Amino acid sequence: AKQLDNFGLLTVDSNLIYSIVDVLLGGRRGTIAMRVEGRPYTTIERVLVTRLVEVILHDARKAFDPLTTVEFELDRIETNPRFAAIAQPANAAILVKLRIDMEDRGGRCELLLPYATLEPIRKMLLQNFMGEKFGRDNIWEGHLATELWSAPTTLRVVLDEFTQPLGKMMNLQVGDTLIMNATPDSKAHLMCGDIHLTHGQVGRIGQKVAMRVEAPITNAAKKRVLEAR
Repeated sequence: AKQLDNFGLLTVDSNLIYSIVDVLLGGRRGTIAMRVEGRPYTTIERVLVTRLVEVILHDARKAFDPLTTVEFELDRIETNPRFAAIAQPANAAILVKLRIDMEDRGGRCELLLPYATLEPIRKMLLQNFMGEKFGRDNIWEGHLATELWSAPTTLRVVLDEFTQPLGKMMNLQVGDTLIMNATPDSKAHLMCGDIHLTHGQVGRIGQKVAMRVEAPITNAAKKRVLEAR
């Protein structure tokens, strides 16, 4: 598995090997594939098994596509189990057992994936998927993005801020005057929560107070607003 940077093991039992050879080379139906124990596999048998393994690995790649892209490549073929070790005997692994039937013939193959191989996508495998749709839901993401840009946002126009003693503020009466530091030419600040967006000049349009924006909203302010949402 190239993207996972580790190995897996695929075993094909002798019954399946002889059945494939028998079917592809014109064996008649109803006959049992002849097995000769103890002899090495011929070049033809190894080529046919290699093709079978490549088909299985291609289907395994498509099975992993909803989670991540994984390219399974055939590294080598071993007929002696002692030379096919890819992990310690005590290491945890996942074993997938498959049965392939071709009418009255067939056999088994098994795919072994150590936990170390699956560790990079472990969090994805632990997710609970709803229904039959795996991975990201592009339709829901598009809808959420559209609604997010339509979400209402509270803005404040601040002309001035100043500090007064608490006792004086608690004793405010109708008719008292608060003197601010702002002048008629002072800039007002457009705020979203405690985030300063931009500034501008306060004026009037008809019977309503208005603010004319005199500077664009900075990228830093946009980022802070999106993070706060």
